[in-house]
Amino acid sequence: MARKRRSLFDIFNDLLREVDEEFREFLEEFERMGEFEPQEFRAGSLRPFVYGFRITIGPDGKPKIEEFGNVKKTGRMPRISEEMEPLVDIIDEGNKVRIVAEVPGVEKDKIKLKVSGRKLVIDASNGKKYHKEIDLPYEVDLKNAKARYRNGVLEIEASKTSKGEEFEIKVD
Repeated sequence: MARKRRSLFDIFNDLLREVDEEFREFLEEFERMGEFEPQEFRAGSLRPFVYGFRITIGPDGKPKIEEFGNVKKTGRMPRISEEMEPLVDIIDEGNKVRIVAEVPGVEKDKIKLKVSGRKLVIDASNGKKYHKEIDLPYEVDLKNAKARYRNGVLEIEASKTSKGEEFEIKVD
């Protein structure tokens, strides 16, 4: 018996249902927190609440939801952090990897990049604070990696290798 292939619309509808459920749970948690009114949520709070998500389809065909911002779901109540988690894209370009991160509002000399094996850490602060730990799909050649920062967008380019050293990358 032949197995029926699911249409793209069925997959998209399932994905939207999952996002809708996640969003409903998120809103319910915020409503419950209103009863406790923690310091971060009181009127006049100095920290803005930034929460967003992006949905992509992975190579295995399954949807992947990536959250960004400074609202983190930890246990029962969300936590508001001083550090924003930037939205990051990892682009496989054959023999090299390009990482693009949105970090607006900082100066390039305030951006610190560290790579160890397959982990890239982005730290930036200049009024706004950003922190993101990225698990790279490949080990990269750290000595020849290049990073550029223009108009709030950080772009890192590195060749794929298997060295396993720790190194800092200078931002141009």
